[in-house]
Amino acid sequence: MTDNAEFTHADLDALIRRYFDACNAADEQAVTDCFVPEAVHYFPPGMYGGAFQGAAQIAARWAAAVRDLGSIWTIEQVITDPGNARAVIEWTHYKTFSGTVLRGDEWYVFDRPTGLIREIRAYYASPQATDLQKLELAMFDYPGRGYSLQPPDLPRLRPAAG
Repeated sequence: MTDNAEFTHADLDALIRRYFDACNAADEQAVTDCFVPEAVHYFPPGMYGGAFQGAAQIAARWAAAVRDLGSIWTIEQVITDPGNARAVIEWTHYKTFSGTVLRGDEWYVFDRPTGLIREIRAYYASPQATDLQKLELAMFDYPGRGYSLQPPDLPRLRPAAG
């Protein structure tokens, strides 16, 4: 894509698939080329030491996963929203050296001027951690992004008078 290009479903899908192909090949330069330099990849708390900060770190960490864990990723489904420069995918991560299988979803935010990935938010299919009060992405700026921080005040949630 070129500067200020309009996104299409095909463009977003192709970039995500190119990123996964580069990850599976442990090709750090090809992974880096899918992201803006300041990209961030968020994870749930306690995973991978926190968010990966920057395209180079994202690339290095996934190349290490291939080398050290035998990681292979597949894309199961892709939903794109070109008008809002967003996509959601469902994936499977096979850690072949240990026989571990992880499944989850990722929310992608694309950079309008460059057409590259700006942000990934990973959500994993796993049981709720009973020792955590808040189960949300580590280091993600929920208040700054306008996410709700309190449950809505619904009449059904108020104690009964009496």
